[in-house]
Order: sequence, then structure tokens, then C-alpha cells
Amino acid sequence: MTTSRMTLEVKVVFVLPLFVFVLLSLGSVDFTLSEPLRGPAIRAASNETTKKDVAAEVGRYADVAKRIIELAVFGAAQNRSYRRLADFTDAIGNRVSGSQNLEMAIKYMYNAMKQDGLDVHLEPVKIPHWVRGKESAEMIMPRTKSLAILGLGSSVGTPPEGVEAEVLVVRSFEELKHRASEATGRIVVFNQPFISYSETVAYRSFGASEAAKVGAVATLIRSITPFSINSPHTGWQDYQEGVKRIPTACITVEDADLMWRLAQNKQKIVVRLIMGAQTLPDADSFNTVAEIRGWQHPEQVVLLSGHLDSWDVGQGAMDDGGGVMISWEALSLIKDLGLRPRRTLRAVLWTAEEPGGVGAQQYFNLHKENISNFDLVMESDLGTFTPMGLQFLGSEEARKVMQEVTKLLAPINVTKLETDAEGMDIFLWMQAGVPGASLHVEDSRYFWFHHTEGDTMSVQDPHDMDLCSALWAVVAYVVADLEDMLPRRPSSRSLLDGLFTRGGCRSSSGDFKGSVQIM
Repeated sequence: MTTSRMTLEVKVVFVLPLFVFVLLSLGSVDFTLSEPLRGPAIRAASNETTKKDVAAEVGRYADVAKRIIELAVFGAAQNRSYRRLADFTDAIGNRVSGSQNLEMAIKYMYNAMKQDGLDVHLEPVKIPHWVRGKESAEMIMPRTKSLAILGLGSSVGTPPEGVEAEVLVVRSFEELKHRASEATGRIVVFNQPFISYSETVAYRSFGASEAAKVGAVATLIRSITPFSINSPHTGWQDYQEGVKRIPTACITVEDADLMWRLAQNKQKIVVRLIMGAQTLPDADSFNTVAEIRGWQHPEQVVLLSGHLDSWDVGQGAMDDGGGVMISWEALSLIKDLGLRPRRTLRAVLWTAEEPGGVGAQQYFNLHKENISNFDLVMESDLGTFTPMGLQFLGSEEARKVMQEVTKLLAPINVTKLETDAEGMDIFLWMQAGVPGASLHVEDSRYFWFHHTEGDTMSVQDPHDMDLCSALWAVVAYVVADLEDMLPRRPSSRSLLDGLFTRGGCRSSSGDFKGSVQIM
């Protein structure tokens, strides 16, 4: 995953015309214009009545929720999502954007979900095709040592003979600026401390261009992780326009620390780097879509999702095979129980999330004209470990509904509703005002395995996946079957679109700069 916790924030830096100010005001409140004219007692009574009505309607689904949970956790579907993931990853392996493995994975999932009795189709998209090639790195001074590396997505390669240069080790962009005169002709090693993924990932994303600006010939970047057993972590990186493109790869925490210590002891460090990386023309691919069509409002959609691509290391079981499988499993559970909601349940298995949510962006462009019919968008992309709660972004009225929905998860003790839903693939929908939800799991180990050879089935736990599947199915089904769609209001961001340039813009890595940030 190009991991994605989103903070939506709008910064207005000039005085807006009065009519725009009025529009923004209307978009930032949850009551009608006549609301201030109503007395406090009337408002309180009305709110209490609404709260009781919501609680009563959602409460009627308690038995259905228990049946879903029973089937997923203790019944015939126990361990099914885990077995499906194991079969899939063992058969296909990793699935980098543009690869034959990814296309095999799409065909596999299309056929598997068809055989499961779901309505399945493919939607074509164009996606990036970067190839790692052969790569190696070796420290040749002050002593010989092989360095474990993983080239970063979109990196250029070295000449066939490689690049051999003295190393400059820095711990921050600021230190690089202060020592710019030392960087010319060198390989810059970034040994930045891990603070959090959202802060530290900037070195992976922008380190190559920052080093190139001061004359570096390549960069080696400490892997973005709080824990290491000499394992490099890959990921997407961004070249800045107008800046020379130099090879870039991640090294292990251990090797970054080693070179830092050697540098502190005034030792001359020389490294030879060989990378066969190249970017090929964009490839044809598909978003994979499976549905249970609604009986009353088939045009209205509750979307649940995970991304089918992975990096070209490990098995992509955690990132994001687990999210894919619980989204499929949620539909299977509902189908197996003979349930059919008012609205359509749609599982979307995104292609090319890792290069920056490419498949999801094209899906949004294709379907945004029907945005008023999207009731809720859901994404699981931070692992399927023990579920802790549901993250939600939407209006206060919608939050009240979702609070009642999460109470239905009491049998598995996951009733917490949190703020700030996350997910690169659903970001555009949430930005446009569609309510969004994401799975919050006990993810303290997630970045240990993220984008490494260690992302395998050994990370997964069948019981945890059962719990995640139950949560995903209960939330999706109940929201899809309520009499009314979730209340929404235009986001401040969506009202500002077209009025002035946004403060944040998306880079191809999926990281957002400015007032919108992606983790």
C-alpha cells in the first residue's frame, strides 16, 4: 500500500467574495437555514426523536448482524478468507503494477468470484509499468560488505557498469542543504530517524531529487520502518520536474546506521551501486468489480474495497491481499445467508494502487457523474490484523447512524467508531463529500513487513481475518439496507473546487503536498 491516512484541511489565504463565503458557510453546517430560528427546547426534542428513530431502525438488524458474525467466525465460513488468501498468494505470488503476475491475479479473482455466484465484471484502465531489473550494492571502502537493497519504484537505472562513488551520509534534508558543497559526485545516504510513516516517507518520496539538486549521482535511503532484521523496504518515489533523475534505492536500517557511524569516525566510504531499473510504456489492466445488486435501489452503491496489486517482493499477503479477501468474503457471507440489501453492494479490487492509486483515479473519473448514488465507500489497506474499530469520515448526521451500526458489532467487541477514514483509493470520493469508512486494526507490526520480502502468509492470522470479514460484512450490509442513504453535506473542499487553486496537489507516489496529506 501506499499507506494512506488522510487529513482533509482547507486553507483560505485571501478574502473571498461574499457569495462564496455564504456557500462555504452552508457547506460547513449540518442544519437548515431555519434552524437558528427554532427554540432550544424544540431543537433538543427533534434531535432526541431523530436519535431514537435511527437507533430503532438500526437496532432491527441485530439478529442479522449476529447471523453474519456467527457464520464468519464460528460457522461454515470460519477461516475461509484466510484459505482463499493462501490459495491466491501461493498460486500467483507478488503482483507489481504492469506485470504478468498482476494480470494473472485479475483473471484468478474474476474466475473465483464468478464461481462464487457473484456478478463480476472488469473495467479497463492504463497503469504504470516499472521493472526492477537486476540490482546490487557493495561497500568497497573502508571494508568490503554487501548491502541489501531494494530499488524504488520509478527509479532510473545505473549504467551497466554501475555507479561507484564516495558516500555522504546525512540525517535530514536540512543537513543535506548545509553540506551541499560536499555532495557533488557522491552517493548520498539518508539515515533519517523513523518518526512516523507519514513524516518519514518524504525521504523515500523526494530524497533522490533533493540530492540531485546538489550534484549527487545516486541516493541510498534508510528503509521507512520502525523495526528491521536487515530487511530493505521498497515503495514508490517521485522525481521533481526539471531535476536530473538519479538512481535511488532503499537500504536496511542496519546498513544506514553502519555508514553513519563510519562517517562520524571520519572514515572514507565508497559504494558501488548497480541497478537495471527501467520504466516501460503504460500497460493495460483492469479494476475487478463484483456485486450483489440491490433489490430496491440497484443504482445506489455501498462500495467496499482493497487493492489487488502489490510490490514485487514477498507475496503481497498483508498489503493488500487481506483487504481484497475480506471485501470478497463480505459479499460471500451475505450471499450465503440469502440476504439481499436494498442497495447494491459492490466490491472493487483496485489495480495499481502502489504507483499512486492509478486504478482508483480512473474508476472515479468513470463513475463520478453518478456520485450522488454512492452511499458509502470503504477501504481496507492497513492489514487485516485484530480489528479495533471502524474509522469514518462524514457528516454529523451520518456519524450518528454509523455509531448505531457499530453497536451491532458488540458480539466481537469492536464497537468503536473513530474519525478520519483512510485509503488512497477512496480519497477522491471522500473529498467530494461521499461518506467514507476504513478498517482500523491492531497495526503496530504493519510497517515491519510493509513492502518487504517478509509480506507473506506468515503475517496473517485466520481468526483475525474472520473478525475483519464479519465487521466488513455487517457494516456494508446494514448501511446498504437502511431505508435512506447516509446523510451527507458538500465538503468545504468540494465547494472550493473551481473557485481557486487547491492548496494541496497529488504527486505520482500518492503522497499529497500542501493542505492534503496522505500517509
